[in-house]
Amino acid sequence: MVRRNVFKIIILLLIVSGFFIPDAFVSAQTQQQERQSLEEELERLEREIQEYEDNIEITKQQKKSLQNEIYILQNKIRKLDLQIYRSNRLINDLRVQIDDTAESIIKTQEDIADIRLQLGKILQRIYEEDRKTKLEVLLVGDQLSDFFDNLMALQAINEKNKDLLFDIEALYEYLGGQKQALESEKVDEEYLVKISLLQKEESKSAQSQSENLLEVTKGQESEYQKLLLDKKKQAAEIRSRIFELIGVPEAPTFGEALDIANVVSSQTGIRPAFLLAVLTQESNLGKNVGRCYLKNTSNGSGVVVATGIARSRVMKPSRDIQPFLEITGELGRDPLNTAVSCPLSYGYGGAMGPAQFIPSTWMAYRDEFKDILGKPADPWNVSDSFLASAVYLVDLGANRDLYGAEWCAAVSYFSGNCSRKNQIAYEFYGDSVRAIANRYEEDIKTLEE
Repeated sequence: MVRRNVFKIIILLLIVSGFFIPDAFVSAQTQQQERQSLEEELERLEREIQEYEDNIEITKQQKKSLQNEIYILQNKIRKLDLQIYRSNRLINDLRVQIDDTAESIIKTQEDIADIRLQLGKILQRIYEEDRKTKLEVLLVGDQLSDFFDNLMALQAINEKNKDLLFDIEALYEYLGGQKQALESEKVDEEYLVKISLLQKEESKSAQSQSENLLEVTKGQESEYQKLLLDKKKQAAEIRSRIFELIGVPEAPTFGEALDIANVVSSQTGIRPAFLLAVLTQESNLGKNVGRCYLKNTSNGSGVVVATGIARSRVMKPSRDIQPFLEITGELGRDPLNTAVSCPLSYGYGGAMGPAQFIPSTWMAYRDEFKDILGKPADPWNVSDSFLASAVYLVDLGANRDLYGAEWCAAVSYFSGNCSRKNQIAYEFYGDSVRAIANRYEEDIKTLEE
């Protein structure tokens, strides 16, 4: 009886050790086919987007006319529509990957639980057999050979036990990799959602520019040319234009923001137009993700300012809550009544003020900010946030006299680094910052004239 039971356990373990391989193989084949189809579609979209970009650049080189300006805006809107569609395709694909990874984690956890159950049965059997004396085991069998068969079976179980322990260790390692992959996929999805929000915002802005231009000129070329020649009127409008910033009670005018940027530029070497462009982009993000208050300092939950709906993940507990409490404490601010950005579908919120620093990143630069200002820097103060953003951008290489240094610094400001992967995934962010900086550079030239 003992011998038959031991052999049953061995056979069962041999089956358990490979039961999940076929499904994984089939899933990998399906994923490869879907990936190839997606890549082909993305390549097609990239070609179409580039065509619109080429049309825009060619038209910019031509004479400034109302017709050309409207044509540029129309091509920009079409290009943005394609970019929005591309972002949504990537987001949907990533969400499928997230679901697959989450399901795989559940399956791996079930595999581990099943093997642990089998391992427990083996250990129990070994424990029971070890408590018997050799004489007891000998008397159980009908023949002397049964005794030796039982000993050999137990030895085989011990060997399989070692293999099983190795398998469960490998599964735990695989599970850890899956959880890391899931976290990375969620972060990527969060960034892509933010990119999509920026694209939609820019598309609305381009549409509004086109409508306003037609309204101001009444569709007449002569009126457009008069508008171009009226530099004083343009300068007055530029200087008085509100420079929108997130997280401050009263936004400065463009002229006031430029004055601050010029001071910060003299301290750090950052080009004023580029600094203003980064802050504009970050404020656009801040407006889109909303504003939240931290209400629970243990799990990072809070409420949304606009709706008062309870939200989780307002701030990452292990990374940002303690730094946030230190920052607000040093400034004499109430941490539970100081606005930060809200989370989106995944990841965390918690970005502070116009420069949208997360607390842990701010803490890494806090002493440097203090040395420059001679006082603790305030993330919600306009001048302090300009300086903080510039110092961080210097670390990212934005003041280097190299082509593309600013673009790469902008991508890093958004995503953490300018790796090849991030350059491809977040190209829009860098391009958008560069386009905003170019517009601001033209505005600054108009003011100087």
